[in-house]
Amino acid sequence: MTDVLEDLAWRDLIAQSTDLDDLRALLAAGPVTLYCGFDPTAPSLHLGNLIQILTLRRFQRAGHRPIGLVGGATGLIGDPSGKSAERTLNSEEVVAGWVGRIRDQVARFLDFDGPTGALMVSNLDWTGPMTAIEFLRDIGKHFPVNRMLARETVKTRLESTGMSYTEFSYVLLQSMDFLELYRRYGCRLQTGGSDQWGNLTAGVDLIRRVEGGSAHALTTPLLTKADGSKFGKTAGGETYWLDPELTSPYAFYQFWFNADDRDVEKYLKVFSFRSREEIEHLVKESAERPAARQAQRALAEELTTMVHGADECAKVIAASRALFGQGALEELDERTLRAALREVPHAEIPPGELPAVADLLVGSGLCKSKSEARRTIAQGGAYLNNTKVVSEDAVPVPEDLLHGRFLVLRRGKRNVGGVEVALPEA
Repeated sequence: MTDVLEDLAWRDLIAQSTDLDDLRALLAAGPVTLYCGFDPTAPSLHLGNLIQILTLRRFQRAGHRPIGLVGGATGLIGDPSGKSAERTLNSEEVVAGWVGRIRDQVARFLDFDGPTGALMVSNLDWTGPMTAIEFLRDIGKHFPVNRMLARETVKTRLESTGMSYTEFSYVLLQSMDFLELYRRYGCRLQTGGSDQWGNLTAGVDLIRRVEGGSAHALTTPLLTKADGSKFGKTAGGETYWLDPELTSPYAFYQFWFNADDRDVEKYLKVFSFRSREEIEHLVKESAERPAARQAQRALAEELTTMVHGADECAKVIAASRALFGQGALEELDERTLRAALREVPHAEIPPGELPAVADLLVGSGLCKSKSEARRTIAQGGAYLNNTKVVSEDAVPVPEDLLHGRFLVLRRGKRNVGGVEVALPEA
């Protein structure tokens, strides 16, 4: 059961720990109950949250019992960040809806059967019934104000725009969660990102002060990309979500497939459940033949299957192949085709008469000018739905529209674009 710490260390997934040797001894003594919290600050979790979900899964696979906590209470407050502005408080109805969605997302990764079967809880269950007096007497008295003021997040905010008592008290709420789970389920370990270290250790300290008990905190590093851009974000700053309605399975797959060669080994260690030997083999193979992108392909297939299921992954792979002329575009379902075309240069045109292929090549961004587009066609480098365009004046016909709305354009072997006919206004 202690092998999980060795595995996490090899995967560079240990940033901070209260006492690794003591934790190792605790894990060796038998199954340990641990938890990680997820606040409903959006309708879905994102790639950064996936690290924490998979950490719970790794512990469970090693024989321990995970608890996924959704912050039905803390989500109404919001963990203070180092940013200058306070979080916008969402309504109780909105947060309750997000709690249900996030609970389902976390639950998909855990096993709920057997003696180490996972639990899903909401901290609103014990925070909601508590009165303000009870909270201040039973919890607040254990938090020295001078120590709270010394917290880095608090200092940063006090030096800029200040902080409300609402956000200032967040650490008390999260610490109370650890205490409550310790009392109810014997929970002895809390995991989280390294930016949560102060909150985690505050919970450890509260358990010691109130119950005289021993507990542990373990954090994972915040992931960064080799090019300096933020992990889990598109080039435009949009977030990659776990919800397929917010980030399509196709876009999700492409994120991993397009990973920088400098990042792929790190991603395999952090997100894959492949063995050390398998990962080292993939890294070695990729170094020898980087153009084949074998490591990226393996990573994309494993993660897309893990998050969205084998069927969705198969559809994505089929779409990727079909866009580049290695499969039948007609066999792709509409949802997958639409998602795929939105990840490449594309244009939206109004319903009605279809423009010439040369105009579509320009409109989609595959060619810079109409003369360049006509020259591409004349040289045999233009394709419409994977069929070579032979006339510089070629015009698509309605029968060419896939699902009555889409055209796939290609310039040469590697440059793909798309056209979507807008739906007529109701």
